[in-house]
Amino acid sequence: MDQNNPPGPQDASRQLAQHVNIGSGDGISSIYSQLTSNPFFTAGFGLAALGVGARIGQKGLRQGADLIRRRMIVDLEITRHDHAYQWLLQWMTAYQRAQLAGSHTVEGQASKQGFLSALVQRLNPRLHHLQIQTSQVPLPGGTSNAHFSLVPGYGRYILRYGRSFIMVNRQREKSFDLASGTPFETITLTTLYAHRNIFEQIFAEAHQLAQQRTEGKTIIYNSMGPDWSQFGEPKRKRPLESVVLERGVKEKIVEDLQAFLGARTWYLDRGIPYRRGYLLYGPPGTGKSSFIQALAGHLDFNIAILNVSERGLTDDRLNHLLTKVPQRTIVLLEDADAAFINRRAPGEDGYTGATVTFSGLLNALDGVASGEERIIFLTTNHIERLDEALVRPGRIDMTVRLGEATEWQIEQMWDRFFADIDIDGQGRKRFMAEVKEVGLTSSISTAALQGLFLYNKGDIDGAISMVKELSGAHGHIDVR
Repeated sequence: MDQNNPPGPQDASRQLAQHVNIGSGDGISSIYSQLTSNPFFTAGFGLAALGVGARIGQKGLRQGADLIRRRMIVDLEITRHDHAYQWLLQWMTAYQRAQLAGSHTVEGQASKQGFLSALVQRLNPRLHHLQIQTSQVPLPGGTSNAHFSLVPGYGRYILRYGRSFIMVNRQREKSFDLASGTPFETITLTTLYAHRNIFEQIFAEAHQLAQQRTEGKTIIYNSMGPDWSQFGEPKRKRPLESVVLERGVKEKIVEDLQAFLGARTWYLDRGIPYRRGYLLYGPPGTGKSSFIQALAGHLDFNIAILNVSERGLTDDRLNHLLTKVPQRTIVLLEDADAAFINRRAPGEDGYTGATVTFSGLLNALDGVASGEERIIFLTTNHIERLDEALVRPGRIDMTVRLGEATEWQIEQMWDRFFADIDIDGQGRKRFMAEVKEVGLTSSISTAALQGLFLYNKGDIDGAISMVKELSGAHGHIDVR
């Protein structure tokens, strides 16, 4: 190389091309041979660099896949503790049944016939792993009928809803709810982000289906640990007319409660706690629980029953339950006098029942942490055990005594059972004359009268002939 003429750009390019054989057919192999012949590369530095590059590439692909998933896919998780959990299981069962029948919706709308429709029906995904749920429905005569429903079991499924495909994943966790002993469960729905609006449609249909299953019925809730759980199957609504109270008493309670339900804004605008309390007291069998059940059906409410004398019921648990009452539910606290017995020392007079205290009951009714938007009924057979602090407004707003059947009640109950065969009313006159003769007016419970009428249904003479026997048996019918 001429020192007086240093290499120019063209000479440098020519030398680099000769070194790596640029432009030749085996350029890649030449680069590979150069790398493998390099002692630093073969010593491990090059291999380490390739490993780092591969890891970076793998991480980039994973992040890219996650980005695509976040942009294109949406998940929805429903836990077992949510009301919609059972709704969704029942809906999926009904939806699959509707698809098998050739419809596209739960309501069973007819699908278009033809080859394409039949092909689509065959290509629809099916539930292949099912779980059975059995319920007993009581029938007249003391028997019961078993109803079986097949709901999706645990695992992954593909569900087709309209033009969308949904991945369904029902999982059971290893952990348990210590209060109820049931395992934690979740259902996860996955679909394309562009189809996320179908979730609202699905849950609207599921809720509508659940309402149809309980239409015309009253759900009874019972306490299960710190939560309310449905007790048995929903009961058919009891007509309000089937409960006969003293003249005007039933109408007075219904009118007061309807006025309360229509005054929610009035309460909230004035900062007054929106809750109402009623106390029903009187001897057993006078219709306290029956009236509450009929009232709930009349107002389209459910009932949450809690016995204050229940063993293990503490002040904290009582307060917690009253703060999370299901919507449109009347709370029924039975045996309210048990809390007042607990004002004495534990074990005194041999009482070792519930642990709800007097102060705990008062705080649960209108304490700082007490629930809002609540209707509560208290019942007791021993009003003399109650304290005046309980019946003040804000805790108990209306106190009603339901006593033994009056003459007016007896006549009303007779008409309910025998009006269709006692056309001229002569049977009622004979029965009332017999009742007055033996002195049963205001000394017999409505439950005892109902038992007499049920035993002699359709038999006027039989009912009249047993009045004296009913009087001597203290309300019990002795059959020999």
